Amino acid sequence: MGLSLPHILIFAVVAILLLGGGRFSNMMGDVAKGVKQFKKGMTEDDEIAPVTPAKAQLIEGRTAADIIAEHERAKAAAAAATPVPPAPPVV
Repeated sequence: MGLSLPHILIFAVVAILLLGGGRFSNMMGDVAKGVKQFKKGMTEDDEIAPVTPAKAQLIEGRTAADIIAEHERAKAAAAAATPVPPAPPVV
């Protein structure tokens, strides 16, 4: 027992009579404007401009990547220079 076309038409006529033709048409116009704005907003989100990377900031005349690379090289050199302790004797 769903809503058929005659039920919907009767409901629409009653709504127009209660609200008045002008108020009902203004309300539908506002709904249409809202739908248009929503669609416009959805299409604008797809048109994102490409982002250009920022210029690297210098720290004491060097970039952060250079400082990190130097630190990693120093860690690797220190690890290579550390003597490996002898294995404990097997009893």
